[in-house]
Amino acid sequence: MMNRERINALGDELYNALRSGQAVSPLTDREGDIQIEDAYHISLRVLDRRVEGDGETIVGKKIGVTSKPVQEMLGVFQPDFGFLMDTMEYPNGSDIPIAGHLIAPMAEGEIAFRLKKDLVGPGVTEADVLDATETVIPCFEIVDSRIADWKIKIQDTVADNASCGVYVLSETEVDPRDVDLPNLHMKIYKNGEFQSEGLGSAVQGNPLTAVAWLANTLGEFGIPFKAGEVILSGSLAPLIPVVAGDEMSLEVAGVGSCSCRFV
Repeated sequence: MMNRERINALGDELYNALRSGQAVSPLTDREGDIQIEDAYHISLRVLDRRVEGDGETIVGKKIGVTSKPVQEMLGVFQPDFGFLMDTMEYPNGSDIPIAGHLIAPMAEGEIAFRLKKDLVGPGVTEADVLDATETVIPCFEIVDSRIADWKIKIQDTVADNASCGVYVLSETEVDPRDVDLPNLHMKIYKNGEFQSEGLGSAVQGNPLTAVAWLANTLGEFGIPFKAGEVILSGSLAPLIPVVAGDEMSLEVAGVGSCSCRFV
């Protein structure tokens, strides 16, 4: 494993990139033997600075790079994982500032899970996830990379908190037992024009499978899911780059809609 001094230095570099809006070169170009476990500990250094230094609060977790279109777009072929902070959440219909806040944002249409019970991996099953979930919610995740030009490998994105920027939740929340999660049909629009569509099955065959994987992966690091947290389960369709002036919207048939504008 990488030594603590180097982990802290790289974590501080990514934290400063987050705060300055100035991307850094890929860690994998500079640290040839960096492992996913090293990357996770780098991300914890950034997390510690946000929680202890800036007073932010963890309100959930996320899994990313779960669907084939996203994997092919980024050239990363296994899921990443990260933390959601209270400062990342925007209400439905919000204006999201880019300048000074985001570097190279892209929008993902997702299904979010709101938990009513704790989940602690390993050993979490899809049935456990369903039992622990209060509601599912249409969601936009706005991913953003502190790694220059999105030139990432799995270690880069894990170190960079799974390339998480901000996220937007719909006001509509439904009981997951009332819907067919693998067959949820999402349509995504940019500036009023249809862009793409996808099914819940795009996310590891079932969003429940993705959330169980995340609970078990984080459980190996001693990190539980907690009641009340929001879990983002991964994009159902390809990423869509956005700039100031763009408006994104999505519809999930039989569930609800979500939208945001970029300024």
